[in-house]
Amino acid sequence: MIVKVFSAGPLETNTVLLACSKTHKAAIIDVPFESVPLLMEEIKRNSLQPQMILLTHSHWDHIGAAIELKEKLKIPIYIHAEDAKNLEAPGSDGLPLFFPVKGGVPDHLLKDGQLIELGSLKIEVIHTPGHTPGGVCFWIKDEGVLIAGDTLFQGTIGKLSLPTGRPHLMWESLKKLSKLPSHTRVIPGHGEETTIGAESWLSDPEKKFGG
Repeated sequence: MIVKVFSAGPLETNTVLLACSKTHKAAIIDVPFESVPLLMEEIKRNSLQPQMILLTHSHWDHIGAAIELKEKLKIPIYIHAEDAKNLEAPGSDGLPLFFPVKGGVPDHLLKDGQLIELGSLKIEVIHTPGHTPGGVCFWIKDEGVLIAGDTLFQGTIGKLSLPTGRPHLMWESLKKLSKLPSHTRVIPGHGEETTIGAESWLSDPEKKFGG
């Protein structure tokens, strides 16, 4: 498996280029502002064949250049149904937009437990509402990698004080992630990587974050 992580945009949002090393079929996970040139250069350098754009959620800093990339590569966008409206009409989630964000209709709606094939890779969708209603993580079980968006960061979680925040749902989502193998490598939506095992509080997040 090929995994490349780039930080881009005003909030230093992580975009992940994921590819099957056998077939060179690739997926782009989250597309922040200023990420397209970085992604295109890496795609060309590794002779990759982009197949899809997968979105962990619809906050503006994760979808800022998603439609631009979709139109450039002519590939479909996947997002959970609960976050689809804000992809179509950015800002409808109640978050202020500091930059114009081009919206568009998703091609596919993600569901919890769904398996997406990317060459020889199998990507499982884990619905993790809390930061947004339609937030998801992408788990590549055989490779021991979780792409967590803004559900889980190193030592903390995505903001729950935003209009899209649902604390009671976040606690259940985090408890769900705590059941993944402890060695699982976690690539968050912002900041440095961690592992499930390193975040020992996951099974009781209310205690850490005040319930």
